[in-house]
Amino acid sequence: MGTEPAALRAGIEGAIDDLRELVDGVMPALLTARGLPAAVGDLADRLPSPVALRVDGLDERLSPAIESAAFFVVSKAIVNAVKHAGPGSLIVALERADGHLRIEVGDRGAGRVRLDGGGMRGMVDRVAALDGTLTVDARPGGGTRVAAVIPCGP
Repeated sequence: MGTEPAALRAGIEGAIDDLRELVDGVMPALLTARGLPAAVGDLADRLPSPVALRVDGLDERLSPAIESAAFFVVSKAIVNAVKHAGPGSLIVALERADGHLRIEVGDRGAGRVRLDGGGMRGMVDRVAALDGTLTVDARPGGGTRVAAVIPCGP
């Protein structure tokens, strides 16, 4: 029985590595060819956890810089949720309204987040480079919510 936690941990770490490879592989081709909703939808379909995906106002393509930054935020937030929150459902929302793209990724996990990690810093930097903002709301036992707002024009 002592090997079960070790095997479970190895399985989780393997799934995280697979997810990172998937994110790196999906981003360039699908994002470039079909846009942000298609790339995020494909990513959600491939996850081991159920994902509730909501997309509003994205009938027209955004600039490549905004789509790339948005996909990076969504994919890194999902990797963090899978890694730190454990199995469970995720909520991903993309909305374009009032000249802004709003991104939200939430989980119902333990509510732990490392704000000093490289992935978090990368999300903040990419969003800030586009004059946007990124916030993280983590409540112990209440899950984590990563939200970004990026100006995108009308």
